[in-house]
Amino acid sequence: MNNAPLYLALIHYPVYNKLGDVITTSITNLDVHDISRSCLTFNVKKFFIVTPLSSQKEILSRIIRFWNTDAARNYNSFRSQALDIVEQADTLSDVVDFIKKQESFDPVVIGTTAIERNHQINHGDFRKFYLAARTPVLLLFGTGHGLSQEILTDCDLILKPIYGSDYYNHLSVRSAAAIILDRLTSEK
Repeated sequence: MNNAPLYLALIHYPVYNKLGDVITTSITNLDVHDISRSCLTFNVKKFFIVTPLSSQKEILSRIIRFWNTDAARNYNSFRSQALDIVEQADTLSDVVDFIKKQESFDPVVIGTTAIERNHQINHGDFRKFYLAARTPVLLLFGTGHGLSQEILTDCDLILKPIYGSDYYNHLSVRSAAAIILDRLTSEK
């Protein structure tokens, strides 16, 4: 069972595009809704959406404002409840500072990637050694074509990729987040 306070951040900058350039991606309504629902399902304390762009912050603010209205809460209270754990941050450092203030400890920062790398940890070992502790955990997910090397270098650990079939490895970030949250919080 998960004892560690669990947090998740969806990084929109710095991430890669398909050409390997570092870019800022756009916030999507589906990612906000679906990942927040997965987070609430798997007992994530806060879901951070990280973007420095004011235009993207406004999009997120409009989504959250709408789901905080009485009309939206009456229409779908489950979705409104899930969006209550969403928080916007400008940088990953802001997220770490927030968690440190909440938990009185720096979080263990865990990167995710679809690429095989040296020194990655599998989901079972991570669950066994890190989630059983009381140290806060921050899971990072990248948009676009994944977290930049700058972000991955700053991670304490990087999870092994999710494998399905032998030749295709390109899940949507919302699907990857749901799978990883299930694997990490599973009682098996």
